[in-house]
Amino acid sequence: MVGRTDKDLTGITLLGQTTTNYAQDYNPSVLECFGNKHPERDYFVKFDCPEFTSLCPKTGQPDFATIYISYVPDEKLVESKSLKLYLFSFRNHGDFHEDCVNIILTDLVKLLEPKYMEVWGKFTPRGGICIDPYCNYGKAGTEWAETAKTRLHMHDMNPERVSYR
Repeated sequence: MVGRTDKDLTGITLLGQTTTNYAQDYNPSVLECFGNKHPERDYFVKFDCPEFTSLCPKTGQPDFATIYISYVPDEKLVESKSLKLYLFSFRNHGDFHEDCVNIILTDLVKLLEPKYMEVWGKFTPRGGICIDPYCNYGKAGTEWAETAKTRLHMHDMNPERVSYR
């Protein structure tokens, strides 16, 4: 099977639009997905989102991060423009860093039902401290559940060296 038909793209409404509406607060309803043409193969899809912003729920000051989303799809893939608009919807949303990454994971797992997924937020310093929350998911009853457990246990055993923050 080569290419995509209009039927394959049913439900994709944002891509190709000449005007874009940006949500002013957290809005998971903008997320869209399409069918995976290769569900028999395990492979990773990774998104690096270097312009993520949210607000501190206490002070209202902006927080900036790169959000990394990696997943092994099952039957569905997230459409990237909808993901961009979804992440943008956090712009005026007041929540702590840890909450943001867990909300993102929960929403994407609900939408996609992937085999495996992880979300890692690398926030720029505020008050001299960087916060880098990480969470993951592995589909119950599959080898990916064990992968998620192992990955979480070993996640920061070899911390990266960050010299630009």
